[in-house]
Amino acid sequence: MDEYSCFVDWDKMDVTVQSQDAKDLTCTEFQELKQLARQGYWAKNHSLRAKVYHKLISNIPCRTVTPDANVYRDIVVKIVGKRNSNSLPLPEFVDDSLVPTYCLNAEGIGAVRKIILCIANQFPDISFCPALPSVIALLLHYSKDEAVCFEQVCRILACNDPSKRLIDQTFLAFESSCMTFGDLVNKYCQAAHKLMVAVSEDVLEVYSDWQRWLFGELPMAYIARVFDVFLVEGYKVLYRVALAILKFFHKVRARQPMESDSIQQDIRAFVRDIAKSVSPERLLEKAFAIRLFSRKEIQLLQMANEKALQQKGITVKQKSVASPKRQNVHLAVHAENFKSEIVSVKEMRDIWSWIPERFALCQPLLLFTTLEHGCSLSRFYSHSEGHEPTLLLIKTTAKEVCGAYLSTDWSERRRGGNKLSFFGTGECFVFRLQPEVERYEWVIIKHPELATSGSEPENHVSPASSTLSSRSLPSDPSDRLSPFLSARHFNLPSKTASMFMAGSSECIIIGGGDGQALYLDADLNHGRTSHCNTFNNQPLCSESFQISVLEVWGFRDTMNG
Repeated sequence: MDEYSCFVDWDKMDVTVQSQDAKDLTCTEFQELKQLARQGYWAKNHSLRAKVYHKLISNIPCRTVTPDANVYRDIVVKIVGKRNSNSLPLPEFVDDSLVPTYCLNAEGIGAVRKIILCIANQFPDISFCPALPSVIALLLHYSKDEAVCFEQVCRILACNDPSKRLIDQTFLAFESSCMTFGDLVNKYCQAAHKLMVAVSEDVLEVYSDWQRWLFGELPMAYIARVFDVFLVEGYKVLYRVALAILKFFHKVRARQPMESDSIQQDIRAFVRDIAKSVSPERLLEKAFAIRLFSRKEIQLLQMANEKALQQKGITVKQKSVASPKRQNVHLAVHAENFKSEIVSVKEMRDIWSWIPERFALCQPLLLFTTLEHGCSLSRFYSHSEGHEPTLLLIKTTAKEVCGAYLSTDWSERRRGGNKLSFFGTGECFVFRLQPEVERYEWVIIKHPELATSGSEPENHVSPASSTLSSRSLPSDPSDRLSPFLSARHFNLPSKTASMFMAGSSECIIIGGGDGQALYLDADLNHGRTSHCNTFNNQPLCSESFQISVLEVWGFRDTMNG
């Protein structure tokens, strides 16, 4: 067909890519490239896509010494020799059972394994890279020869732009990406997440498949369209598409019985046969309709998950030990060891399914209860400080049950001196368990002073002047560094910190979601709520209420004792 067809079995390829003409790509501006990639401009012509891939990959900033096509020609005979490439054992950093063939001919299928072996020779630091076979197989469809494909893959692996993450090459990076994906599902695909929790013994085991959905199960026409955009926009695109896949899976399968005993296998089967449910264009349309966090915010969340794994000593994949997964909520909340005067084991497990992945490895630990420690705000602080995060549970005299997941240590309130001090992160959320279960997304506690001056060095105001706002974010995403993580975790200036919790010697304020917020008096006997009726949600609880029992729970690390 053309000079880029030597590894293609055209009987397997979509014939439309052979017949449609498209003009050569001349633009270099990012925004225009982004638009064209999303529209599938170069997907219409095989030769054009090959040229665009070459151009985009050639522009990736790389290490000074990056193996090129000549290196491949020098080493391939020494490494492979005259052996049948299909019988060659692959390095441990890839899954030998998951080497996609897409629309490759026999020569192309053999070339995939040869290139993987040569990359292993040139990149000894790679310890875990399950996406690599798929990337090589895909690029071979658009390469003049094996050496050129090798060079393109090397450039992707050797990218040294810290702001341009491409392919995970260590188990730590991969596992933290799975945790990050789980966090994103928890926020953006709550209905699907609820289904996963209900039918899966190990939620993160399901989410650990997210890269496999893309680089393994997706048909050629789909992964090529994803890769078009990925080369322009980077790693964030992968999260978007995986989230869209999960949304479609839930929509199609939610009312149908499971096809197997494993939700993991069901999702894989759905992705393999995705053409029955959605076109590549509709999949991307859904992916880009998700109002995902900014690239910097996702990077910060990934860093937090990596740090959590490092602290637990989880940095490499162990052969003899199953990789660390999210605790099954039935294991994390032990029925025999858990006792609360407010929630049942089942209700606590529901709450556990909402918390960030890096804390789901822990078990609940009771820190404070008014039944034992009395209704003193000072004792509330003394028992809660030093623990991060914490869970607040409240039962009212009217039998209402509500609470809040609080991401930040209450000792942060001291930064404001005697004034009401604001702190916390966007991972905070409030919820209601009785009379009905409802989880509310977070909302920022508004600072009147900061809204006018924008330069207040400390996040504090007097109780009288503080207000609660349902405007959760500034209109410009670049104005916020992270809705997840507090400034002190990353040595960021204090004025960039999010504001979701407030505490003083007189009261506690917790910003909730969809206009919901809790206000507790110093005696911990009385509270009230604020509600803006956004999205027609029911109130968190009564506008004014008497507290029957209040509990604070911490998170005990089961892996480090």
